[in-house]
This record gives sequence, C-alpha cells and structure tokens, in this order.
Amino acid sequence: MNINWNYPTAMRNGEGRVNEIAAICKEFGMTTPLLVTDPGLAALDMTKNILACCKKEGIHAALFSDIKPNPTGTNVESGIQAYLEGKHDGVIALGGGSGLDAGKAIAVAANQTCSLWDLEDVGDNWLNADPEKIPPIVAIPTTAGTGSEVGRASVIVNEAEEKKAIIFHPKMLPGCVILDAELTTGLPASLTAATGMDALSHSLEAFCSPVYHPMAEGIAIEGIRLVKEYLPTAVKEGSNIEARRQMLVASTMGATAFQRGLGAMHALAHPLGAIYDAHHGMLNAILMPYVLVANRSAIEPQIERLARYLSLPSDFDHFLQWVLDLREEIGIHENLSMIGINEERVGELGEMAVADPSASTNPILHSANDYSQIVTNAIRGEFG
Repeated sequence: MNINWNYPTAMRNGEGRVNEIAAICKEFGMTTPLLVTDPGLAALDMTKNILACCKKEGIHAALFSDIKPNPTGTNVESGIQAYLEGKHDGVIALGGGSGLDAGKAIAVAANQTCSLWDLEDVGDNWLNADPEKIPPIVAIPTTAGTGSEVGRASVIVNEAEEKKAIIFHPKMLPGCVILDAELTTGLPASLTAATGMDALSHSLEAFCSPVYHPMAEGIAIEGIRLVKEYLPTAVKEGSNIEARRQMLVASTMGATAFQRGLGAMHALAHPLGAIYDAHHGMLNAILMPYVLVANRSAIEPQIERLARYLSLPSDFDHFLQWVLDLREEIGIHENLSMIGINEERVGELGEMAVADPSASTNPILHSANDYSQIVTNAIRGEFG
C-alpha cells in the first residue's frame, strides 16, 4: 500500500519506496548528498542498495557512519568535516534516532559560522543559524521509535558538560520522509521492543502534557492505540509487515504529537543517557510506570479517558497494569539496576532533570528531590 502524506512534511509511505531515493534527491536539487547512518547499518545491504540507487541515477552520494548510539558533538563535528571536504549539497539521514539526529545536526551546522552548541534549544538560539545555508534533508527511519524523521530538533551529547543538548532549528525538519516498513523487518526483537516503547513514551507524555494543543492530543491518543495493537506482534513476528508498517506510523505520530511537550520520562532519560550511555528507548520504557505513578494526581482524569479509548477498564490502576503487562510481554527490564544504573549519582540526576527542557511540560513541576526519588524508585523497582 503506497500513499503520500503531507503532514507534518512530505512523506512517502509504502514498502519498497526507498528505491525512490534518487528521484527525491533530484527533486530537492541534491547531486552529492552525504548519507549519514550508524556503523551497524553502514555494513548492511539496505545502505549499499541506497548508494547503488543513487549512483545509477547520477547522484554521487558518499557515506558517513562514525556515530555512537547516543551521538556526540564529536561525532557531529566529524560529520561536518566529511560534509565540507566532500563538497556535499544535502543529507540523507538513515537509521534510528542516532543516524537521524546526527544527520540533521550535521546538516544544520555544516555551513554556519556559529557552533553546534550555539543552536541549543534555549530562547531564540535558533536565530544564530543562517537558514539559507541549511541544505535539504531526506530522512529514512529504520526503527519505529524516536520519530526524529518528523522532528525539528536533534538530541546530541555534549561530552564536555556530560549532558544531552537539544539542537533546534525549524529547517531541521526533513523535506521528505520515506516510511518503508521493509527496512525495519530485520530489527532484533529487543530493539523492536525498546524503540516501540520509545514511540509509546512520546505519545503518552504528549497526551498527559498540560499544554493546550488539541490536534497533538488527538494524534497522541491514536498513536498509543497503534502501539497497543501492533507492538507485541512486531516484537514476536519481526517479518510481519503490517505490524511493522503500523509501528512506523505510530512512531511518526508520537514525534508529531510531542509538539505539545514531553515530561519527566524524557527529563530523566536524557541525563541518564548522557551519563550511562544507555539506550534512550529502554530508559523511557523502564521509567514509564514510575513516572506515571509520580504524576498520578495530575493525570488521573486523562488516563481514565485514554483507557476507555483503548478498550481497557477506565481507571488509572488498570492502565498502569496494562503498561506493566506490556513491558513484561515484550521483554523490557523491570528497573534501572538491571541495565547497570546505580544510586551513586541520583542527586545529580535530579538536578539535571529539573534543568531539562522536557521537565517544563510535565503535568507536575517536580523538584530536583522529586526527580531523584523517581530515579531511585526506578533503580530499586519500587513505586513508593
């Protein structure tokens, strides 16, 4: 089923549509794009096929893949050097969150006189960039999780400050997105689970946000339903193309919905990821029930309404139990200690969470001590 959408950007949805990459490059005036992806994907046939499709149509694409799972400023600077030395005129961002975020960050910063960190999402920092110097970006997600393909930002680790910084510019939104479910069928079950829970976290936090944005709220609630219906199948039957297709859509919907804001899951996942280099989706998956409990007093009416939409008993406890059951069914760890995180830096993590932009749209403005307690509970596997 091939279909084109134009929300929030031009999107080509359907199996095999990655083969249209050369035509898309031509549409955006790219003749020498830089294909940015992670080292694992760089070695796979899908990447080789994309390069071959480009070459066949006279598009001279080059490959850059020196990216960590949590991309760093050093990774981006290396990518910028490759972009400039190759005299590239656009970026094809391929992958999960790491490839997509790094690709977008390279594109936004490559031709600027300001530094990458001058574009951190604080105040009007995005005005530091010359928009005319930002080249076109085409995004091809290979996981159903971050939704970075429809985002105007990238999350990049600032190693010097040991924190994740959100780099923002409106023109970081890719000009075209290819949602080709066939590219996700080889994803291992564990990554399918973690990235799928990341998609759920985006829609769930957007749905619970106090910000008034009815359109984003509507997208979030349907994105959650798609995760409920299709994530277990995608994990158990990795080649099930319908489940893979619907999860790609759910991922995109989650990132579209979080225009309404995120919350405590991400406020904690960002510093935890920066300090422990842990998988972002797995962090959100583990934190989810602990944050729901911490926010309960402010979100109970919304969760009851959401539960009715999901055909669950319409109360908070049954919704929480669904989250716990889903995590168990797809193999998500119960607590943070199971992925090597201890209580040594919980005080510092609380301070970092309060400072994270995602904290500002959490339904409750938790204190640093509150955040420290949430992460302590998530380490110990206690709900307080």
